Order: sequence, then structure tokens, then C-alpha cells
Amino acid sequence: MSQDKVVFTKEMAKDYTILIPMMCPIHFELLRGVFVNSRYKVELLTNSGPSVVEEGLKYVHNDTCYPALLVIGQMIDALKSGRYDLHKTALIITQTGGGCRASNYIFLLRKALKKAELDFVPVISLNFSGLESQPGFKITLGMMRRMLAALVYGDLLMDLSNQSKAYEVTAGSSMKQVDSWIQRLLEQFRQNHGYNRRDMKKNMKAIVESFAALPKEKTEKVKVGIVGEIYIKYSSLGNNNLEDFLATQNCEVKVPGIMGFMLYCVYNSIQDDHLYGGNKLKLAGIKLVYWYLLGMENLIRESIRKYSDFDVPGSFENLIEMAAKVIGLGTKMGEGWLLTGEMMELSESGFKNIVCTQPFGCLPNHIVGKGMIRKIRELDPDCNIVAIDYDPSATSVNQENRIKLMLSIAREKLHPLPELQPQGQIEQPTAG
Repeated sequence: MSQDKVVFTKEMAKDYTILIPMMCPIHFELLRGVFVNSRYKVELLTNSGPSVVEEGLKYVHNDTCYPALLVIGQMIDALKSGRYDLHKTALIITQTGGGCRASNYIFLLRKALKKAELDFVPVISLNFSGLESQPGFKITLGMMRRMLAALVYGDLLMDLSNQSKAYEVTAGSSMKQVDSWIQRLLEQFRQNHGYNRRDMKKNMKAIVESFAALPKEKTEKVKVGIVGEIYIKYSSLGNNNLEDFLATQNCEVKVPGIMGFMLYCVYNSIQDDHLYGGNKLKLAGIKLVYWYLLGMENLIRESIRKYSDFDVPGSFENLIEMAAKVIGLGTKMGEGWLLTGEMMELSESGFKNIVCTQPFGCLPNHIVGKGMIRKIRELDPDCNIVAIDYDPSATSVNQENRIKLMLSIAREKLHPLPELQPQGQIEQPTAG
């Protein structure tokens, strides 16, 4: 298959539109700005609905994991929409290189394109491990640094908006603030600002203060955390608009940031050396990257702590400690020990009610998600976790009903019924 791939050339980079499948709207809009400033013409895909699933089922084997089916279905649905000049359009997809089938999405996509008679459309691999390269698309060190800054800003905006919108006095004010900051940051990106540490600290201070200034009314809410396979956890297409549904149920929602996943990927390389040995020079380089990422994560935590009374996200090092109580840190297929650790950390931070999103075909995440629930409950009996399956045949009604059952238990814990007082014994009548 790799011999038949269409190469994305330097000439194509000048006038081709590169389509990016959507996962995290805030983060991906900022990443789009980084690509645009690197002189690539890119567009985020927002098409959704039954046609996406239908295209995925038509061109991807139905035993393939649900995230792959959706991503490929969204791309083919977009190509068939008539919106694009198909001979001036390319697709881009991540390629992790790990044990997950996500490493093979690119080959599944090319196979699907061939079946749809669209195999002349170039597919670009977005990876940082040299798995595949295209002469017309290069990730430079400067781009990597800017992409990281975009993810850090995205995590901060996502966390603050989730903490704000559950209590906002004016409906929609939190997301308006998010949209405003995205535009301000994109404008800075266009001027090649906002990426260095000094700019980031200044921006993050202003971001936190702007959200702290939004009028809020603190009322009692059910606190719900969302974990799971990375695509289904973040993508509204994948989880049937889970965050919006929880908002209608009067919940405060917390979704762990993408920086945790980035740190997890780097930390696994350190853990591999600890478990199996390896090249010490390579290990030293990986540790430098790890400490740099920890510093970026700490920018978020310190900004929130210094300039507001919002809850401060937990640190990655605390996440490691929490996960190690339940699962071995060598467990790294899928989201591995990270998913388990996120459930533990959410519970520790007061988000005892957790929706664990489990896509069809992702066996590792069923093990580290649903498979760890019993152990987590043994350590924390108050933890209220529901595992929700997502697949082409699952209906949102059934998913929402299961979540509502979990929420009913959460509300009972918020407002427990008064205990019945023992009644005095009724004197029995005596004969005579």
C-alpha cells in the first residue's frame, strides 16, 4: 500500500487545501493558526451527522475501531460534499507509532480512498517519529514549539471555560470569552508573537483574569468528569455531544487536558528505559523534553493559582502517583495507565461522578477503563463511574439514559434522604 501512496509535493503545498479531522475545537483552531502561519492552507472539518457514520461503514471494515470509522468517514464525507476541488485537496492524519491501531489509520484511509475512487487525493502523516515523510509538508522545530504553545493555551481555555460556564450569569458568556481569546491569540500568531515563555505568561495572566471577571452565580451542581479513548473523550462527533448533554443536566464538567496525554507519551519512553534498559544518551534527551513539558504544564497551574480562585488542575507527577496505586506504569497500550490515573485524579479533586467513554474496537481502553472501575471503587467507595459504549449501532437515547441513572445516584448523594427515626413500640392490647 505504501508503494501506491500519492506523494504530497512542494508544488502541492502552494495551493492545496489540507483537511484536518476535528477533535478538540479550541485546541485545533489554535493549531490551524500555527499551520496557516507556516504557509499551509488548512481547514478544520465540522461535518457531522448520519452521513459521516454511513461513509465510514461503507469504506472501513466494521471490525475497525469506532474512532477510525468516524475520522475516515468524516474525511470521505467532506470530499464527497462538493465543497472542494478534489484535485487541489489533501488530507492529514496523525500517526502515533505505538501499539494502538491509530498507527494504521493512514493505511486504512488510503485503502478507503481507493475503494471510493479517490485514491488520487494525497494523505499526509502527522508524526514526530519519522514513520513517514512528505516533501511538501515538514514539521520544523519552530513549528513543534508553536504547536505546543497552542495546546497549552487550549488546555487553559478549556479548563477555565468549563469551570465558568456552569455558573455564568449570562448564558454563553464563557464561550464568547473563549472565541475572543482564540482570535486574539491567532492575531498574535500571525505577528509571530505569543509563543515564547514571556508572552505566554503575560497572555495566560490576562486569560485567567478575564474569566475570573465574568459574572457567576455559584449554585450546587453535580460535578462530572469525562475520561476515555482520546478521540471519543474530546470529539463531540464521537461522544454524541456529551458535554452539551451534561450541561442540560445541570452539571459542571471537567475534561483532563491534552498536555497530560503529551506528557504520558514522553514519560512512557522514560518508563521503558527503567523497565527494559536502553540508550542513555537518548534517555537524557527524552528527559529534557519531559521537563520542558512539565514546565509548560506548570505555567497553566501557576497562572490559575496566582490570578483567580478557580480550582487548579492536578500536576502530571501527582497523576503518576495516583495511577500507580491501581495499575502498573508499564501499561501503555491505548491510553494505558493515563486513563486509570485520570479517573483517580478526578475523584480526588471532587469529581466523583465519571463518564468513561469506551469506543467499540478499542480493547486496551476497555481494560484500563471499565476493567479498573472495581479496583478504584475499592479504594474510593464514593466514586460513581459509568462506562458508556460508543459504536455505530449505539443510540444516544440509550447512552443518555445510562448517564441519567449515574446522575440520579450523584444527586441522591448531594441531597440524601433523611434517615427514618426508629418508632417506639406499639403497646399490644392485653386480653381480659
